[in-house]
Amino acid sequence: MGAVNRGKVTMSDVARLAGVSPMTVSNVVNDRVPVSDRARERVLAAIRESGYQVNAAARHLRSGRSGVIGLAVPQIGNAYFGMLAELVIEEARGHGYHVAIEQTGALATGEAAAIDQSRRLQFDGLILSAVEIESLVPDNGNPIVLLGQQDLAGRFDHVTVPNEAGTAAATEHLIDQGCQRIAVVTGGDLHRLTMFTRRYNGYRSALENRGIKPDPQLRFTVDALTREGARATGHRIADADLGIDGVVAFNDTTAMGVMRGLQDRGVSVPGDMRVIGFDDVPESAVYIPSLSTVSPDHRWKAAKAVELVVARIADPDTPPREFTAPFTVIRRESTS
Repeated sequence: MGAVNRGKVTMSDVARLAGVSPMTVSNVVNDRVPVSDRARERVLAAIRESGYQVNAAARHLRSGRSGVIGLAVPQIGNAYFGMLAELVIEEARGHGYHVAIEQTGALATGEAAAIDQSRRLQFDGLILSAVEIESLVPDNGNPIVLLGQQDLAGRFDHVTVPNEAGTAAATEHLIDQGCQRIAVVTGGDLHRLTMFTRRYNGYRSALENRGIKPDPQLRFTVDALTREGARATGHRIADADLGIDGVVAFNDTTAMGVMRGLQDRGVSVPGDMRVIGFDDVPESAVYIPSLSTVSPDHRWKAAKAVELVVARIADPDTPPREFTAPFTVIRRESTS
């Protein structure tokens, strides 16, 4: 894409940068008529690059909407959700929307409160990273897009990450590095379908597909879903004396805590044990040792969630759709 003058960026500047007509740019920012995915992506990329500001106030005044989308996440201070919020805000800006952020505490009551808040404040739509709500009834008057691992049976627009496939790929990576006694660090109970269950299933399937029998002794549960809780789990792994040579952690924060716990016990990573996480939060690249991880395409996920909620605002009767983000395995020092 070419350069533009960043003084006063116009719709024509965006069109020239994206290589499309000004009418196509107008159709994207106003969600008037269908635009091909390729053209839409080029326009949104040009908006981000140029700093073009949609005249959201005028547009929403004409439509009778607030111009605000809610984003409800379990923990604002969690590195993953902080990164997600930043990307959603950036993508929403390209559609002419502001984002209001709520924290649910990963509780059903908090998630229900976020939905109620979005209605009371007359948000145009809500993107909800749901952990506990499973019986939510669709409300066409309140467009909702869910992020998370629930089995929603096609009741909502839903954007998720490749939990089973990603964790299976992480486990296979450790096997390819020569690991045979691979522990898994998870959280919560595994008796209902959650992120923990899905990622644990991916770990088990990878072992079985490679002819390795899963050993129940190699499953470790984090008592507290914090860095310090994971550090204590690292201590238990080091003290277990089970010949463990690899660790798959259910997310990066846990993996980094486990590595610190192993180091407390004099266990070298990757010399004695190799460790891999999931999420590819920014800190994982600069941690010592840098953390190998499953990296879902976070920008794709944020863009898809915003695209879905904007489409549902425009047409509440659109059939619900479900998407899974693509991913790669990032190989860094912790498994080298």
